[in-house]
Amino acid sequence: MKKLLILLASVSLLFSCKSKPELKTGLWRAEVPTIAGVLPFHIQVEKNRAFAINADEKLAFDTLYFENDSLHLKMELFDAEIIAKVEGETMNGIFRKKMANLDNREGAFTAKFGQEFRFENGKSNASLANKYSIIFDDGKSTYEAVGIFEQKDNKVKGTFLTTTGDYRYLDGNVVGDSLKLTCFDGNHTFLFTAKIIGDSLTGGTFCYSLKGTEKWSGIKNDQAALPDANSLTYLKPGFTSIDFSFPDETGKKISIKDERYKNSVTIVQILGSWCPNCMDETRFLADFKKKNPSVEIIGLAFEKSLEPAFVNPKIQRLKTRFGVTYPILLAGKNDKADASDKLPMLNKIISFPTTIIIDKKGVVRQIHTGFSGPGTGEYYNKFVEEFTRFVEKLEKES
Repeated sequence: MKKLLILLASVSLLFSCKSKPELKTGLWRAEVPTIAGVLPFHIQVEKNRAFAINADEKLAFDTLYFENDSLHLKMELFDAEIIAKVEGETMNGIFRKKMANLDNREGAFTAKFGQEFRFENGKSNASLANKYSIIFDDGKSTYEAVGIFEQKDNKVKGTFLTTTGDYRYLDGNVVGDSLKLTCFDGNHTFLFTAKIIGDSLTGGTFCYSLKGTEKWSGIKNDQAALPDANSLTYLKPGFTSIDFSFPDETGKKISIKDERYKNSVTIVQILGSWCPNCMDETRFLADFKKKNPSVEIIGLAFEKSLEPAFVNPKIQRLKTRFGVTYPILLAGKNDKADASDKLPMLNKIISFPTTIIIDKKGVVRQIHTGFSGPGTGEYYNKFVEEFTRFVEKLEKES
C-alpha cells in the first residue's frame, strides 16, 4: 500500500510539473482578423524577449512569460496582450487590447515560425510613386494626408503624415495591382489596402482597432504637403502665456509659474502614455534634455483613467523606458476636449502630442501640433533640425 501511494504521488508530481513549451527564437509571422481582412505582422523572438517588427522599427514587448502552458506577450503602456498556445512552429490564441474607454477588444491570434513575407512573396505588377496627396474619409468628414513610400521589388515600407501625427512604421507588399500595408505596435492595429492604377491609389480601405474603417484615395504629387504644424494650435487673443497646475506621481502640484521655470526656456509636452506618437516624441525629448540640460521640459499627460493606481505605473514605465528626467504630470482624461478645457488660453487641442515652446520671459513662442516621428525619415530629420535651431535661438536671448 505504501509503495502504491508513493507511485501515485510520483505520477501526480510528473503531471503537475509539466515543462513549459519550447519557444523557437527567430522571426514569427502573425495574423489577427479584422473587419477588412487579415492583418499580418511579425514578431522577433530572442532569448526571454520579443519584439514587434514593422519595417525599420523593432519595438520591445515589456514582458514575455509562460503561465501554465500559455505564452503571454504584453505591452503595458498600450494595455495590449497576446496569449497563445505554442506548439512547435505554430501559435494559436488571442490578441487583447484595452480601448480608450477601458473596454477590452479581442481578436483571434495565430503565428507561424520562419515566414519572412508580410502578405506574400513574388514580383509586383505595379509600381508606387514616392509621394502622394491622400484624402481619408471616415464617413462624417474628410482629412488630408501625405503618403510617402519606398518600394523594392514587391516589398514596401512607408507611412502617412497627417496634421495630428504620422501613422508610424508601415510594412507590406504590392500584391498584383494592390498596395497592402500593416502596422502592429501594441496600440495600432492598422491595415491599409488600395488599388494602384497609374498615378492613382483608388478604392482604399483603412482598418483600425480591428473593427473601424475609413475610405481613402491618393494621387501622385511630388509637392504634396500639409498645413504648417506651427499654425494649427495657437493662443487666443489677449494671451501671451499659459498657466496650469497639475499633480505629479506623488500628488505634489507643479505649476508653470514655479521658480524652477522662471528665466528658462521651457517646453510643455501634451501627451498620453497610451499614444505611440507621444512615445516617439518622448524618446526625442528625453534625449534632447540630456544634451540641453538648461532647457526645462514638463509633460502634461491625458490618460485613460485618473486613478493614480492605474495611471502612475504607466507614466513611470514611459519615463523608465526612455530615460525621462523631467516631470510628467497627470493633467486629465485622454480626450481633446478635456485637454482644451484644461488649457483654456489655447484655441483648441487637436492632437496628442502637442508641444508648446516658452521663452525665458514666459511668453509662448511656438505651438507645434502633432509629431513626425522617425518613421517619416526626412520629415523627422527636418523637424529635429528646426526644433533644435529654434530652441537654441531662444536660449541665446536674455
